[in-house]
This record gives sequence, C-alpha cells and structure tokens, in this order.
Amino acid sequence: MADKLKQKINDLLSEADVKINGKRPWDILVHNENFYGRVLSKGVLGLGESYMDGWWDVEKLDEFFNRVLKAKLDKKVRTFSFLLQTLKAILLNQQRKTKAFEIGKHHYDIGNELYKIMLDKRLTYTCGY
Repeated sequence: MADKLKQKINDLLSEADVKINGKRPWDILVHNENFYGRVLSKGVLGLGESYMDGWWDVEKLDEFFNRVLKAKLDKKVRTFSFLLQTLKAILLNQQRKTKAFEIGKHHYDIGNELYKIMLDKRLTYTCGY
C-alpha cells in the first residue's frame, strides 16, 4: 500500500517536473514515509503540515511551489474529507437567509449577564484607546 501511495505522489509531482529525492533544487527530499499518505488524505493542508513537521524538505521552496502551482496539482488532489466537507456545506448551509434570524437570536439576544461580567459597570465597550 505504501508503494502505491508513493507512486501516486510521484506521478503527480512528475507533472510538475519535480522528483522525489532528486538532485535539483526544486526536487523534494522525503524524510518520513508517512508523507505520501498524509498528502493524499489531507491534500494541500497535509503537504503544508508535513513540511512544518519536517517530513520533507526542498532547497528552493519557492521554485517547488511555482512548479506545483503551474501544474495545478492542488486541483488534482481532491481528498475524501474535502469532498465530504463540500457536500456538507452545500446540503447543510448554515448561512442561508432563512436561518439569519435564528443565528442572530442565538448570538446576540443573550441578555446582559455576559456583558456585566466582561465589561465595566456602565457596560462600556471600545476597541480603541
């Protein structure tokens, strides 16, 4: 399974002329084999998180992303969780007009008790000094 994940990432990166553990400045060096599954399961977020965690590195990060974005690889990695979130947002849109008053009431018609706790005795609030 790990070899299939690695091959999938390799195929995608080859579209951007990027090699895994290659010698060019824009080729990535993978330090953790879990990188492949993380990118395929989380997409762009997984790529960024795995970089921050030190799972991969590249000499010229700007050139790597230039090639990846030109090849539109971010559009080619659609994860299941991304598709599920999109479907949920479409079907269960909480920001539709019919819910506006319900949301407003929930967030704003809560009485003064909270404000008495967090503001001064006159309930004064300001964002400037």
